[in-house]
Amino acid sequence: LRLLNYTHLFHRLPDTNSVLGLMQRRGIGGVFNLNKLCFGLTRKSFFASGEGEFPTPNGDEDDPMYSDIPKNSRKKSERKPYPTPMKVLIRRAKEEKISRKAEPARVVEEAPGNGLLVPELVEVAHQVYRARESLIYGLSKIIEVVPVKRCRFCAEVHIGKDGHGIRTCSGPKSRLRNAAHVWGRGEVKDVVYFPSCFHLHDRVGKPRIGHDERSKTLRLPAIVELCIQAGLDLKCYPTKRRRNPVYSVEGRIVDFEKVEIDQDPLLEHFHPISQSIGQDGKNLGDLSMETLKSWLEMRSGAKKIMEKYNVQTCGYCPEVQVGPKGHKVRMCRASKHQSRNGLHAWQEATFDDIVGPNYVWHVKDLHKSVLVNDLKRFYGKAPAVLEVCIHGGAPIPDEYRSMLRLDVVPPECDEVDLVA
Repeated sequence: LRLLNYTHLFHRLPDTNSVLGLMQRRGIGGVFNLNKLCFGLTRKSFFASGEGEFPTPNGDEDDPMYSDIPKNSRKKSERKPYPTPMKVLIRRAKEEKISRKAEPARVVEEAPGNGLLVPELVEVAHQVYRARESLIYGLSKIIEVVPVKRCRFCAEVHIGKDGHGIRTCSGPKSRLRNAAHVWGRGEVKDVVYFPSCFHLHDRVGKPRIGHDERSKTLRLPAIVELCIQAGLDLKCYPTKRRRNPVYSVEGRIVDFEKVEIDQDPLLEHFHPISQSIGQDGKNLGDLSMETLKSWLEMRSGAKKIMEKYNVQTCGYCPEVQVGPKGHKVRMCRASKHQSRNGLHAWQEATFDDIVGPNYVWHVKDLHKSVLVNDLKRFYGKAPAVLEVCIHGGAPIPDEYRSMLRLDVVPPECDEVDLVA
């Protein structure tokens, strides 16, 4: 189409006689202008044909080289993308409705939907909880040496002595500052964030928390609640364990087991979680390696548990609820909450919903100058936990090498216009 447009433009040019007459009146300089016009049109038609296109490192979705960089934050009015396509969810709902009509009263056989534990995930739940405790302890020691900065007006975090100069602030009065960040000292919760949820005493018998029960129900980190439902026992958060599966009568769960057991037989060989971390006396490099190992172990273990145990998140706000259904507390203040009467728009959650990784710009050397806004397309990104551990002395995992853009050499500020 572009070639057709340019051909049409050539037809609209004046004929040869008129061009020669113009040259005679204005001098030989018109020849150079005509050649410049023809060269510009030829160059545009060459790039429009698609044969001369070159990929530009701008982080767009169309470029597969930069598909692993986290996308920009969505607008407040937009809903989070569904991890499972809507067509698949509708098909599952129809199949469940047909099976419910075919067999109104049945025993729920698959765990954990029947109230029982999944045996192979009990040990994983304990490992994830220990990895979380080790991660928090390690980060608290590393950030005493590796500086962490956070913007005072938004959630932007930077690892380094001085904050970066990339203008991406979206906080209050950011237009007056030309989107520049105002940096302050950061903490462990700025590096990794664990959103809270309501604790469910019985995830199958009573999966929802009502609005009037919000003040009587304990709240805890969502990943800890996920471990408790998968087989972790904590005295401060009691939960109901069963010996026999529950029944489903016309879609409603009926439990004929009235007596609660003190401990599930699967948990007898698991000892209580010790509070000792076992990282005292290590140097910064070994501590960073252990912390990074704990992060990767917690990440992989939580994803395994989430394949069996449901986790819900609001489509418009960061609220999370671990369980088969979301709660009914009217506390949503995000977009379109008036039409829902303050209720959350629940959907399937991902790992980033229960553990906020907080992606930051990668800095190759903490002692060099700050990052420049004009060169931001050449910088890589990584989770803040990984960035802290790398500057503490931990090796870079292979799965994050492309995200960090280690093979890209940023140009100097005066060379920006010379780079394609």
